[in-house]
Amino acid sequence: MRILFILPPSKFAIKDTVGIPGMPLGLAYLASVLDEEGHEVKIIDAPTLNYDWENLRKEIKGFKPDIVGITSTTSTIYDAYKVAKLVKEYNSKIKVVIGGSHVSFTPEETLKECSSIDIVVRGEGEEAMKELANSFEMGLPLEEIRGITFRDDEKILQTENRPFIENLDELPFPAYSLLPMDKYRVGKKQFANIITSRGCPFSCIFCSSSQLCGKRWRARSPENVIKELEMLEEEYNIQEVEVLDDTFTLNNKRAEKICDLIIKKGLDISWSASSRVNTITQQLAYKMRSAGCHILYFGIESGSQKILNIIQKGITLSQSEKAVQIAKRAGINTLGTFIIGIPGETKETIKKTIKFVKKLNPALAQFTICTPYPGTKLFKIAKEKHLLLTKDWSKYTILHPVMKTPGIVSKKLRRWLIRVYLSFYLRPRFIMKQIKKRDLFIVKKAFKAALNYLKGQR
Repeated sequence: MRILFILPPSKFAIKDTVGIPGMPLGLAYLASVLDEEGHEVKIIDAPTLNYDWENLRKEIKGFKPDIVGITSTTSTIYDAYKVAKLVKEYNSKIKVVIGGSHVSFTPEETLKECSSIDIVVRGEGEEAMKELANSFEMGLPLEEIRGITFRDDEKILQTENRPFIENLDELPFPAYSLLPMDKYRVGKKQFANIITSRGCPFSCIFCSSSQLCGKRWRARSPENVIKELEMLEEEYNIQEVEVLDDTFTLNNKRAEKICDLIIKKGLDISWSASSRVNTITQQLAYKMRSAGCHILYFGIESGSQKILNIIQKGITLSQSEKAVQIAKRAGINTLGTFIIGIPGETKETIKKTIKFVKKLNPALAQFTICTPYPGTKLFKIAKEKHLLLTKDWSKYTILHPVMKTPGIVSKKLRRWLIRVYLSFYLRPRFIMKQIKKRDLFIVKKAFKAALNYLKGQR
């Protein structure tokens, strides 16, 4: 069958602000599995290709797909609906399938909101998509396919959940050849994403990862990861890699083995990864730096222990301080992420966060407004306590308040976001550091982000 995967033409708030590239790796995994099954597959990464709706319409007509698969986040779901409608307007017989974190937790609502979507794939999609394509090809019923929600005449049916993939090494590498690899760049470097593990054993109330990919952490073998990195370097001249795992450092021995193999193989790549502040050791940090890691992302979230306890982060302020110092000693830059507007937040706790981030002094900091996404404990709490301000999913960008924060007016929360950004990036200490490095890029970005945000609030 002819299968077309589409990342809709959407704007991503964080990418537009800081210029971080990304690739639809989930679609590339699906494509590689279906390619192995003998199907003809194509991927359209519309944001990277700067495609508008007319470009997309031409691609659909030119490829003449039997199935169109769409992925979407919460804030871009309406663009996904528009893609589905575009497909059905061209040919109503094309089967439209959608997957991703948002629809995995809102399958019935998604089908009710968009009549052009036929099937929702919940959770991991590789096996479900393979079975769907084969079922469509052979005209078989869908009831036996686990992990989907679909239309049956006027009814919406949901099959049982599909078990998570046990051995991730059995999956083929993502179909990078179907992506516009020359378009993914960081500065002058060719860039790629990889995923080396799935699942998260932690219980942060604002994150759906443990629900989407399971509480049990499943990891690829270090040897399998290195094969993919070698392929990326040899075939695509990739020089910069971002590891998208929730916590790359969860198993220190495995992380060290990957670093050892990078060094042994002589891979000439620089890379970044996410860590938890209570899973990084000095030994591992030194090893990661020797293997080319130059930045670690830490979800620090708040400068108030009270707020950290509310969100069930499972870390302490002292652990955050220690982790940042460990990375600095190893020569690794740090990017700390922080959330404001968590229920229970006050002006005083936000001020504590501002003070704490200055004390930590990470190389970079990202601040967002607390957003209750479907599938999270926070979303359930917000619904039960009637804290949601809107169900307009396009507002769920992490830069706009969509939930009441008792004690803080929403307009003031928007001002606080600007304040925390500027208080960090416009410090004389930070600016002087950038001047010494002859790099005012980040400072300019901070000004631009603040100005754009203020314009958007008028």
